[in-house]
Order: sequence, then C-alpha cells, then structure tokens
Amino acid sequence: MNDRGGKKIQRRPVHGVLLLDKPLGLSSNQALQKAKWLLRADKAGHTGTLDPLATGVLPLCFGAATKFSQLQLDADKTYEAVLLLGQKTSTADAEGDVIETRPVPAITQELLDELTQRFTGPQTQVPPMYSALKKDGKALYEYARKGEEVEREARHVIIHKLNMALAQDPRAPAAIKIIVSCSKGTYIRTLGEDIGEAIGCGAHLGSLRRLETGGFTDGQCVDLPALEAMSEAEREACLLPVQSLVASYPVVTLDADNAGRFLSGLRRRGTPGQWGSDAEMVQVYGTEPAAFLGSAHITADELIPTRLLSPIEIQDMLAARPPVSSPAALAAVA
Repeated sequence: MNDRGGKKIQRRPVHGVLLLDKPLGLSSNQALQKAKWLLRADKAGHTGTLDPLATGVLPLCFGAATKFSQLQLDADKTYEAVLLLGQKTSTADAEGDVIETRPVPAITQELLDELTQRFTGPQTQVPPMYSALKKDGKALYEYARKGEEVEREARHVIIHKLNMALAQDPRAPAAIKIIVSCSKGTYIRTLGEDIGEAIGCGAHLGSLRRLETGGFTDGQCVDLPALEAMSEAEREACLLPVQSLVASYPVVTLDADNAGRFLSGLRRRGTPGQWGSDAEMVQVYGTEPAAFLGSAHITADELIPTRLLSPIEIQDMLAARPPVSSPAALAAVA
C-alpha cells in the first residue's frame, strides 16, 4: 500500500464498522478501497454492493467485523428512487442507452394508489442483466456488455412498504419518486421497470439512494471528503464497534472459565434458562475482561458458538477503546 507520493504505508489491524455515504460514480469496492487506504486497515469488506449510480448507506467492515458482514447482506433495506417515465434503457437506469420510447399517460393519485397496492407485498423479480449475479462463473453484466442475454431464474422478494408520489425532473415528461422498504435481493431497477410496464409507458431509474440497511441510516454516515479531511484519530472515532452488527440480538454474559471454553469453540451447557430462551442469534460477552467474544445460538440450554473473535482480535479491540465497567456497558456501546 503506497501513499500518493509513492511511499509505502504501513497497514495495521483496524476493527469496527464505518457507515459510509457512498458517493455517486464510485463502485462499492472503489469506495471501500479509499476508506481502507485512509484508515491504513489490513482487512476490510463491504456489506453488499451499491451501483455506481447509487448513493447512500454502505456499511464497511474492518478486521473482526468482516466475520459478521453476512448479517447486513441479509438485512432489509430502504431506498429512495426517482423513476423517469416514458423511456426504457439498456441498463434500466440513467447510465444506459435508450432502447424504447413511449407516450406517458396521465399520472393520477388514483393510479399511484393502485400501483402502490399492486407492488406492495411478495413479488417475483427477474434479475437485470446488468447485475453482479453469477451465471456459469461469470457476472451477468459481463454477458450484457457483450450484447448477450442469458436466462435468469426469477426471485421471490418482499416489498414491505412502498410510497409513491409525482415528481418533477427535466429529463422526462413525467417522474415518480418512490421510497421502498424491501427484503434482501430486491432490485430497485427491476421494480422501476415493472412499475413502468404497469403504467404502459416504460421507465428507468434516474437516481437511487439507500436510506437504511439493517437499522443503520444515512443520517449516521460520513462521506469520503469529510473522512479525507480528518486526522487518523478522528477517522478511527467514526468507527462503530464490531458488536454494532449484532446489537439487536439478546446478550449472554460468560464468566472467565466459560468464556475461555467458548472462545475455543466449545458448546456451553447451561442450567434451564441460564442463557435465556432458545434463540437463532445472541451476542456473547466475557467479564474478565469485559469484552465482546462473538455470536452464538441457543438450543435446549446449550450455547453454541457461531462466529468467534480470536484472542488477538480481542486484545486489539481492548487496546483501542477506553475501559468499560461491565459487559452490559460494552453492549450498550453498540
């Protein structure tokens, strides 16, 4: 890793979650690499891609946080988008070539209410060709760039909530702003195209912003220019703790003996109710010292490790934060 003058920069262990407001025009990986460089982090990953056209919440995981990134991949998300009516494009967004133009009918509130009802709830979507989904080992966009179209299996998704309103946009004779809360795997570009077909005029996305993912909102985010202007200590202060990724789950606290065995990957048998009720996920803490140890699930009074931090990761995290009085206080930090 080199700085802009060619001098080698020393990477270091960094653990935590950076909520980045991804800028327009950068891929998720490009944004990740910039943040990784600014923090001098030796290990990092993002939690699901945002198109270069899209902006908004992109949680970036560093160090031990990468072990829990799948939780964000699986999380529900909320987007705001502007649909430009009357034209379809090759990519279903404003970056593609116009492939079809049709007249736009009158867009009434009654029509918007009908569309809202139609597109709320369980839906079936065919993924767009311009996507990162793989077919025979190649991303779909690789086929699309060569002008090839391959068969895609329809996906079942859920639109939990949909708000639609007329919007003004100089790029189209009519536009609709939508706010969508949806399950993982939902393509907003596809939703926009489907809405355009339901109206009868076609549509494509003029803009897309992720407002929320897994409980993290755009109001919590920092952008790259602000991050670049900070000192290294200020950048580190922007990091949420690793356990913020599991903060919504119940807490289990272990004494020193059980904590050591748990970190070795051993199941811990408890007395009835000792760990709480059966649960698909809990966050686990030790007491000596007060530290986040990882995640587990509980079945029939057994605490079964799921994702564990290493002793070195725990030491790094303890050294990087102020002391806390108890695991409960530590959990509250998330």
